[in-house]
Amino acid sequence: MSEKFQEGQVLKGKVTGVQPYGAFVALDDEVQGLVHISEVTHGFVKDINEFISVGDEVNVKILSIDEAKNKYSLSIRATEEAPKQEKQSKPKTSAPQEEQGFNTLKDKLGEWLKQSEQNK
Repeated sequence: MSEKFQEGQVLKGKVTGVQPYGAFVALDDEVQGLVHISEVTHGFVKDINEFISVGDEVNVKILSIDEAKNKYSLSIRATEEAPKQEKQSKPKTSAPQEEQGFNTLKDKLGEWLKQSEQNK
């Protein structure tokens, strides 16, 4: 295991292989790690090949190192700033607030009992 790499470290690597579940990135001539598909970019990734290809040079952050299994878990997403999300405004409706949403069973039980008695 290479002692020159540490968890949390950000460095440049080269993509050596792409699979449906992630991409393999060489950190140097001896060490290679995996960028899981969920760590490629912010947001949902359906097809990893739309974001990364063999030979690409990418910035990666070392998320974890499993010395026993000689595995490096890497992230490209952790090296990028998250996109800003727009605030969603509440939908405007003309219905009164008390008519919207779910009522609790306790609130509706009396009404249901009356309906049940009327239907007999």
